[in-house]
Amino acid sequence: MSMDVQGVLNEKISKSISALKENLNTVRAGRANPALLDKIMVNYYGSPTPLKNISNVSVPDPRTLMISPFDSKAIVEIEKAINVANIGINPSNDGKVIRLVIPQVTEERRKELTKLVKKIGEDSKVAVRNERREANELLKKMEKATELTEDDLKRELDDAQKKADKAIKEIDDIVAAKEKEILEV
Repeated sequence: MSMDVQGVLNEKISKSISALKENLNTVRAGRANPALLDKIMVNYYGSPTPLKNISNVSVPDPRTLMISPFDSKAIVEIEKAINVANIGINPSNDGKVIRLVIPQVTEERRKELTKLVKKIGEDSKVAVRNERREANELLKKMEKATELTEDDLKRELDDAQKKADKAIKEIDDIVAAKEKEILEV
């Protein structure tokens, strides 16, 4: 029974780390990254559609994203969606493709971005700690219901703590890598 608790904890921790990576991909670091557009929804024939489902996004050079819509009629709606998403980049189109030139990030903006990255990382660590706490509470209930012995409970609590510590270390490493990317000129 306790293995179910540990399995659920593993699953929740890996989801938290995946969410962290996804969130950090949307933070613009002065370099063209197609993930910057992942959350953009386009009003395509009346229904909200992810940008990546109706176009091809490429990186012709380190500071440019090129969006090639599968349907040229969607170009106006794609441009609107990019403007509404407020990613801080003005799209330009030539009738066939949309280009986004990633502006050089100022030193002040880099500092703001590193603060944002740290906050996103902190939120992920809080989520992991909450998941560990939930697992611990469940394990303690199992011990009260005599499904676990006291020794088993101690071992399971230690395992949960080790998993959380490992996840927090991984989060710190991911955040540090993103900060390094942002601070590169």
